[in-house]
Amino acid sequence: MSPRRIDEAVAEAAPLPAARAAAGAGGGAGSADPLAGELRRAGLLPLLVLHFLGDGPSYGNQLMERVELLSRGLIGVNPNTMYPLLRRLEADGLVAGEWEHPERRSRRFYRLTPEGEAERERLAGAVGPRLDAVAGVLADIKDALGLRPLR
Repeated sequence: MSPRRIDEAVAEAAPLPAARAAAGAGGGAGSADPLAGELRRAGLLPLLVLHFLGDGPSYGNQLMERVELLSRGLIGVNPNTMYPLLRRLEADGLVAGEWEHPERRSRRFYRLTPEGEAERERLAGAVGPRLDAVAGVLADIKDALGLRPLR
């Protein structure tokens, strides 16, 4: 099997949380959370990646750390999710990747393309209302439980 076919097979494999759920094991942070799952389906992770790349070039592990930091650990992203996403974004022309050291495989830095900027804006318009809906639901739950708002 060619290296390209192996990458495609790995990218198509079940995500780790789905495999854990099928095996009856607990998933990572947010993996079984219906609110986080809805936001993922809406395109939150691609939006975050494109947003972070708007700040400048970055590599996969750095992007995973930024997602986890911004979400305070509620959205965990593993390499089996991030790297296929980066390859897809690159194939779609939304990001451009370059090896840190082209003569050998090292970190691959990604930067946002003009097409990626346009997609970021489109995704923000689609994901924003869902983020508002989740925030509203959480506020209603806190209110119903008599919990004080954060200050």
